[in-house]
Amino acid sequence: MLIIDARESDTIDKALKKYKKKFEKAGILRQLRTRQTFTKKSVIRREQVLKAAYVGQLIREAEG
Repeated sequence: MLIIDARESDTIDKALKKYKKKFEKAGILRQLRTRQTFTKKSVIRREQVLKAAYVGQLIREAEG
């Protein structure tokens, strides 16, 4: 639950802007999207291995 400290001097626009910033920083929408679909652990692991190989390849190309 996000709590926004809105003072009386703040306008609705400022409070909404603070809320949007906190909402994005908390990663609620990203978490919701990942929970909507089930991904097997083997698939997640395969993606991690492929990503690590890709990053390693980029690093080797940059060095040499």
